[in-house]
Amino acid sequence: MTTSSSLYDTDFAAWALHNANLLRNKLWSEVDIKNLCEELEDMAKKDRHELISSLVILLLHLLKHQFQTSHRSRSWINSIVEQRYQVQRQLKLSPSLKTFIDSALIEAYPDAVKLAVKETSLPFNTFPKISPYTLEQILDEDFFP
Repeated sequence: MTTSSSLYDTDFAAWALHNANLLRNKLWSEVDIKNLCEELEDMAKKDRHELISSLVILLLHLLKHQFQTSHRSRSWINSIVEQRYQVQRQLKLSPSLKTFIDSALIEAYPDAVKLAVKETSLPFNTFPKISPYTLEQILDEDFFP
């Protein structure tokens, strides 16, 4: 086990700085390639997870807005607006996520429905089995079902 990889297990921040310095100084043979690759992959997964999380919240509030009209609130609208900004920001910072957004929506929707059922106490069958909203509607700042 190299010094760099053992540092990975004991002090992640120090490991990251150490490997950044190794890369800057082109000391390729000393770089902890295995752990560096894992961390880069985890970063990509984290971006995808954040996108899905933002979509879950956005879809949740769109569903509540549409199906629980008697309880509409400014906070729901604010949440819709904020999550739209979050999704747009995420797509701007990581444009490659655009290729993932359709599958992210498919993955996010069931979780949004589960949360909507819990938060509204409406029956599960109140909500459509698949998202009733297109991607364009979901991201359209003027769309409120």
